[in-house]
Amino acid sequence: MTSAEVLTDAFERIREVVHHAVDGLGEDALTYRVDPDANSIAWLVWHLTRVQDDHLADAAGVEQVWTARGWYDRFGLSIDPSDTGYGHGSGDVARITASAELLTAYYDAVHQQTLDFLKGLTDDDLPRIVDRRWDPPVTLGVRLVSVISDDLQHAGQAEYLRGVFDRR
Repeated sequence: MTSAEVLTDAFERIREVVHHAVDGLGEDALTYRVDPDANSIAWLVWHLTRVQDDHLADAAGVEQVWTARGWYDRFGLSIDPSDTGYGHGSGDVARITASAELLTAYYDAVHQQTLDFLKGLTDDDLPRIVDRRWDPPVTLGVRLVSVISDDLQHAGQAEYLRGVFDRR
């Protein structure tokens, strides 16, 4: 198995969790928060997708799906197009609303762009520096693992919230 195949498998697992977390949910479930400062399922899935879109587009040298394919307009959120959710407070979280269908469609578009990028990836690509703002600078391999880790954590949180909502 190649590195690209391992990474592809990891991103496929994220997709499964994202779909399971939101499929069939209505607005009440997607915007449910266990307390006023907690994240919602909609925010978690939107945020993990925005981070994957932002980070992978940068690493691949392509435009983000969010802006290039009209997802920013489809969501109709009153936020800056570059917003990924980092630093969001309670009010910001509350403003992120979308249907399950819109969330998964955007995720799937980002997922496909990710898979397209991974298809051409070789082991020799992984040490390439993709972000010099950190010390040490971030390599492509580290960035991919970071996105996978972040996405799986947020997708798991969304699944947990779905369970809490379903049991209340």
